Order: sequence, then structure tokens, then C-alpha cells
Amino acid sequence: MKKPELLAPAGSYERARIAYLYGADAIYAGTADLSLRTRVNIDNDDFVKIVNLAKHLDKKVFAALNIYAFDADYHKVKTQAKILNDMGVDAVILSDGGVLETVKEYAPNVDIHISTQANTVSLETSKFWYKNGAKRIILAREMSRDKIKYIMENKPEDLEMEMFIHGAVCVGYSGRCILSNYLTGRASNQGDCAQPCRWNYNVYIEEKNTPGKLMPVEEDGRGTYILSAKDLCLIHRIPEIIEMGVESLKIEGRLKTEYYLATVVNAYRNAIDEYIADKASWNAETYQTELDKAMSRNYSELFYDREDNKEIQNYDDDGRSTVPYEYGAKVLEKTDDLSVLEVRNKIAVGDVMEMIVPNQTLPEVIPVTDLYDYETKERIDVVNPGKADQKVLMRLPEVAENNFVIRRRKSVSSK
Repeated sequence: MKKPELLAPAGSYERARIAYLYGADAIYAGTADLSLRTRVNIDNDDFVKIVNLAKHLDKKVFAALNIYAFDADYHKVKTQAKILNDMGVDAVILSDGGVLETVKEYAPNVDIHISTQANTVSLETSKFWYKNGAKRIILAREMSRDKIKYIMENKPEDLEMEMFIHGAVCVGYSGRCILSNYLTGRASNQGDCAQPCRWNYNVYIEEKNTPGKLMPVEEDGRGTYILSAKDLCLIHRIPEIIEMGVESLKIEGRLKTEYYLATVVNAYRNAIDEYIADKASWNAETYQTELDKAMSRNYSELFYDREDNKEIQNYDDDGRSTVPYEYGAKVLEKTDDLSVLEVRNKIAVGDVMEMIVPNQTLPEVIPVTDLYDYETKERIDVVNPGKADQKVLMRLPEVAENNFVIRRRKSVSSK
């Protein structure tokens, strides 16, 4: 039984650093304006920093270049492919056949991973991409367990498989959708999706004998977010996914915060390691409890176990307001006395904080008994994130280290 790679998203250098810290074996990030999350694409200078960090940590970096390219895009594709080759990324994630041919020519030293956007749902399609130079297939999110198992049992031995295990799911097929194009003019498959499937819709009907008179459809709270899917969560399926031999387990979320990454990556890291170390005592609920503290739209296993699953839509609301925790702070400088914290949300004496510790499943609970102003060193009762680099002084447990993420339990008034 081999240990699968844990692959995490990174929308910035800092998020890449957090993902690595909390156990990701590799990260994937967007390039320039050629991936499907143009709002968090990373410029080449920061990409070099991430690659250098990865090499120092013996980790990997995958660059997303997964737009569906028009002819006018290919001059940028060629330039970016050569840059990625020269900086030494480990792989390029792509979905377009023309982009694949371009990458093979201009980035010959880089592995090719076929994006989930290519909708690979079969062994035959996997072998097609393999014959055309692919090192890895990122399977469509619509795949069931049985279909994944069949591919794993019959694929070429050196063809790797990657599957999503956690994160947001689009209403489109593996994320291929034109709803954003239609409603906003922002191209989904060119990286500028406005995410209209997350919007709150009012639905109206027209009675045929009174044309032009629209009547609202009254609902009881269900049906409002009629296009929004629940988030994927396969934490309970980790043992069988590992046993199937899937080479890489992927977390979605290049738009997510450092707090989200620390929580989710740490939970899956420990789930994977602890299952391999001790199958008998492995308990998914331990990790589920941690995942429930991250912002999500409620969870579903999508079609993993049931291809007729009708419980994947998030009808009531976006689900995120019910999460009882939020990003509290990040450790900037750990000392034996008062450590320096970067404030991300209001912190007050009396709060209960939880420090997420790498390679430790349960967090370190920290009751806030005293706070000190960063400038004056005077004792204070509360600190708010009034500026981008707001800092506070606080005593931390011995286990704390620089860059550890601390979550804060919300008070009733802050929900």
C-alpha cells in the first residue's frame, strides 16, 4: 500500500507556505491569466519564490494553465510554457489539446497533468491522454468509486491518477459551464467565472391567460439557491481511496484563506498518515470534526457512492454563516514570553482560541487571558484588525511556532 500525495491549492506565496507547513506534498497555483482562477493567479516572480521554497522543502509545484485557449491566446501560452520550464515547476495542469502540444514543445522538462476540465471519465480516454504525453489524469468529479476502481485496476502502471477529495463543486460538468458567460459576460472557461451558481435567485411564473404578469414563486427557504451545490467531502472514504491506489488526493480552493488551508490540509494529512500507521483505530469523525470548523456550503460525497444522488444541492443558503469558528490570528514571532500575532479578526480577553498544529489532529486550545498592545506593550482587553498588518502580543503554548494559524470561536454576537 503506497501513501498518496496530498495536493493543496495556493492562491499566493503565503498560502503555498501554509499549505506546505500543514502537510501538503504539493501545491497547485494559477499562472498569469491562463488558468481558471484569474483573480488569484500568481505572477512569475512569486512563482519562482514558491518553486524555490518547494525545492528547499522537497515538495512539488504544479502550474495551472488550463484555460480553453483561442488562437489569439497562443502567443501567451508559448511564452508562459517556456517560463515555467525554465523556472523548474514539476508539472503543468492543462485541458486543451492545443495547449498540450504547445507545452510539449516549449516546456519539454515539465510533466503534463490533464485537468478535471477535460472531463476524463473512462479508461480509454485516460489511455488517449497517456499516449499523447500525459503523466497524470485528474479525474472528473462526477466519477463513482466503482468507475475509479476500474481505471486503477487497468491503467498503464506509470500513468498516475488524481481525484478531488474536498472543496467546492460547480453546477457545470466538472466545472465546464457557460452560465457566467451568459449572465455576466465573464468567461467561465477562460478563468473569469462570476460564480452565478452561488447567487440567491427569485423565481417567477407567468400564467398563460395573463401574459406579462409575473408572480413570485413562494418558497419555504428551499429552492432559493437552486444552482448551488454542496461542497465535496470524502473524509470518510479515505481508507478505500488509499486502498484503490489513487496516486494524488486533491483539495479544491485557490480562493480560500490561510485558515481554510491550515484546517483542511491538516485534517487530511493526519487522516492519511494515521490510516496507514494504524488502520484499526482510524476514525473519520475525528477529522470530520476539524473539517466542520472550516467555511463550507455543507457537505456531500457527490456521486462517489451513488450516481443517482439527489442530495447534492444546497437549497437553503450558502451554509457558511453557521460555521462557529473564524480566522483569529497567525503567529509571526514565537518567543518564550509574549509572542507576536498578526490579527485577522477581533480578539478579546475571554475568547477561546484554537491553534492548529501541524501533524497533530486535535488543536491546542488557548483561553485568552491577557492581551498586550504591540506598540506600547500595555495590557488591553480587545484588538480589532483595523489595518492590514495589525499585530498584538499574547502568550502562547510552548508547541507554537512561526506561521501557525489560530482560529477563534465566534461569540453569539459575532455570528
